[in-house]
Amino acid sequence: MTLRPAAEATTASEQEAGIRTVGDAVAEASARLAAGGIAEPRREARLILALAMGADQAVVLGYPERILDGTTRARLEQLVARRLQHEPFSRLRGMREFWSLEFALSAETLDPRPDSETLIEAALAHLPNRDAPLQVLDLGTGTGCLLLALLSELPNAAGLGIDILPGAVESARRNAARLGFGSRAQFELRDWRGEITGKADVILANPPYIRSEDIQSLAPEVAAFEPLVALDGGMDGLDAYRALAPIVPMMLTRGGLACIELGLGQAESVTRLLVESGLIINEIRRDLSGVERCLIARR
Repeated sequence: MTLRPAAEATTASEQEAGIRTVGDAVAEASARLAAGGIAEPRREARLILALAMGADQAVVLGYPERILDGTTRARLEQLVARRLQHEPFSRLRGMREFWSLEFALSAETLDPRPDSETLIEAALAHLPNRDAPLQVLDLGTGTGCLLLALLSELPNAAGLGIDILPGAVESARRNAARLGFGSRAQFELRDWRGEITGKADVILANPPYIRSEDIQSLAPEVAAFEPLVALDGGMDGLDAYRALAPIVPMMLTRGGLACIELGLGQAESVTRLLVESGLIINEIRRDLSGVERCLIARR
């Protein structure tokens, strides 16, 4: 006779109390998510259950017969309800991976996207000496993901990230400390239109570039959960670029590098704005989807 481990044993009283297995929970959550219009509902159900369990997704995949306790079931219910309101999984988790680093999110930070890693790739491709003591400036830092990702590749560089949202600045500071960059990264609450002392060898910027009228048509995961000020680029989506164009040349060292994220179809307009400000365009780099995502300019 083979006995099941105590943690997996099922009694009649447990069944009567409604105790369910991992497999049952995945099936039920997947059906609810599918009915709520969530893409890849089974995958999402597994991720959410793993989060509720405080376990790796491999446990969910490998042990469908495992019994869930009442605390885990309650936690699962709360998380599924939030996801059905289209709150992104990354916000349920409170973390997002970017450039193989984990960044904590807050209500005042954008959720870092893989497309933005194009800026890091571009900067590294255009920096001849990664060991140089470079100064990096991140305009609209959010979680600090761009600045901290670049510093992870530049051992002797230091940087400043600025943002107009207090919650973003605090999040970036916490991320820097947790990731071990507290001594090389500073974050300040300020508008990039204000005076910034010193010069930067590298400027990174992911400005708001969505046209105001298009924001409500975005996926609800974006429109309802991202900070509006980090999305809204004005009537034509170019307001932030108009503000940046005269400022970037003043903040760059001679020969310095600027890597600026672009929205869909904005490369030509932003190029014109930056060329008129005196910058030289080195490259427009595409992301993995083939979209012109990063403009690389030099003073």
